[in-house]
Amino acid sequence: MRPEHGSKDLTHTQSVTEHRTTLYLCGRLDAETVARAWQSVSQSIAACSSRELIIDLERIDYMDTAGAAFLAHLEHSNKNRFLSLVNLNPDYDSMVTGMRRIKQTPLPRDIPPPLTGIESRGKRMADLMAETREMITHIGRITLALVQSLKSPGKIRWADTFGIAERAGVDALPIVALISFIVGLVMAFQAAIPMRMFGAELYVANLIGIAMVRELGPLMTAIVLAGRSASAFAAEIGTMRINEEIDALTVMGLDPVKFLIVPRIIASTLMTPLLTVFANLVGILGGAVVITSMGYPVVSYTHQIVSFVTLSDLTGGLIKSVVFGLLIATAGCIRGYRTQTGPSAVGDSTTRAVVTGIVLIAVFDGLFSIVYYYLGI
Repeated sequence: MRPEHGSKDLTHTQSVTEHRTTLYLCGRLDAETVARAWQSVSQSIAACSSRELIIDLERIDYMDTAGAAFLAHLEHSNKNRFLSLVNLNPDYDSMVTGMRRIKQTPLPRDIPPPLTGIESRGKRMADLMAETREMITHIGRITLALVQSLKSPGKIRWADTFGIAERAGVDALPIVALISFIVGLVMAFQAAIPMRMFGAELYVANLIGIAMVRELGPLMTAIVLAGRSASAFAAEIGTMRINEEIDALTVMGLDPVKFLIVPRIIASTLMTPLLTVFANLVGILGGAVVITSMGYPVVSYTHQIVSFVTLSDLTGGLIKSVVFGLLIATAGCIRGYRTQTGPSAVGDSTTRAVVTGIVLIAVFDGLFSIVYYYLGI
């Protein structure tokens, strides 16, 4: 008995003679129907005692690669009997042939030997050298693009630059203010404990002013932007890399570095000093809350800071913040530009951007401290 033609599901019937069993498949042979009928069809074939098995595919309306893989599996799992596929639509013949070839290809069973200690160290060193070379190449491309853009300011995409500056700078004001205020507050409380032993709580203002302006203001702002803006830059550019939008820009004759990276670097470099000034003021305000709670007037606190903190201290901190902003944007853009393929590629690039940005901030902050010390700043 043959099933009716035109079924939207996969149905099967069979006819059995003395030496032959014919299995009729009808309907759609796709991923959904194969998943439902896999077990029942396999059980029907396993229950057959005939040496010759014929699978009639005349009434198959549709087949995809899942259905072709199912037929190849049936052939492969019934090697001990004569199995043949009949009445297969010629349109599906190449699909089934390809699945047969894949099924017959032996999987590699040889497990590569583990690397020795010297080999693993050499491999890590080679990977590090390759990554360093690629980073230097990208830095050179970005530097050249920045110089060319600054020579021709009219070619810079200022609309995108201002939009990025708003997202990276203005939108970061609340978190920068919160962290700076708490840092100033906590530092004032901690410094007031030993100062109280000498009756010099007012000199906490000197410590707050010099620490915020020279070190903590630029450093905390940069760390916040490394976690906020560098990760955003890496995610945006990395997503464009995976979606092949960067390749499309290249095909259209547009330089991706000038089109995507230069506006982000300019925006970050301009906004980081402004955020640093804001962080300095809020951090000093946090210290003022502690000092006024100890009975000192705000005028005395302000006078201590103004008389102790010099213009060179403020300038040194702002120079740090400019370099930090440049490093943050460069790290985020390069990591995003080097995004590989895969489901976790954007996440890996984002993580690498944040880690790279924070490491560069720490290294350059130490270098600035050494240089300022010898310059007497």
